Amino acid sequence: MNNINIYLVRHGQTYFNLYERFQGWSDIELTKKGVADGHRSGHLLANIKFDAAYSSDLSRAVKTAEYILSENPHTTIKTPTTLPEFREQFFGSFEGTDTVAAIKKITQANHLTDIESFSELLTKQGVDNALNALKAADPYHDAENAAQFWTRIDAGFDFLRQAHPNGATILLVSHGSTIRSIAGHFGKKEYEGIAPENGSITKLTLTPDDVKVIFYSQTEQLPEA
Repeated sequence: MNNINIYLVRHGQTYFNLYERFQGWSDIELTKKGVADGHRSGHLLANIKFDAAYSSDLSRAVKTAEYILSENPHTTIKTPTTLPEFREQFFGSFEGTDTVAAIKKITQANHLTDIESFSELLTKQGVDNALNALKAADPYHDAENAAQFWTRIDAGFDFLRQAHPNGATILLVSHGSTIRSIAGHFGKKEYEGIAPENGSITKLTLTPDDVKVIFYSQTEQLPEA
């Protein structure tokens, strides 16, 4: 049985997080709080020896992983290996736009009159329908739909399964929508409507044919699991 432990961390706060803009594949710098988020996560994970460390290839995830690793005396790895498969959801032409204004356009285009926020869109429609609604509303149709998103996420998990032996412990730094989608899809559906905090830690167990969510979006103390 090839069970791999993954500590899945959301990157620290960025300027687009602060300004409440859709970020996606846009490569935005961390704020001072974002740097502190990374170090805080590192302190929480300081007693865990990682056999490997990965991050999305976007700089906010790479830097957060480096801050986490700098706090860990048990791990000699200092820089993560980048995995584009665990990038944030791609928002197409909505990248960089104000979240409230973008959601208004998305809901109007899809005739969803009772939804006013991204979390509400995910809660009421579910991740897959929300992804498809974003693509349908994007005038360029560049935003990822559900099939595109899950194809690359599944490819990322398949890589980790093939690259690591039973019992391996991995650090993986990714993004808010990606993490909540994974947690909702493989864990509790209600996670889809709860954004993980910047620098929060979610634990997964990767099995040969499944992903199990052990805990979600922890920032103060890690549960014993």
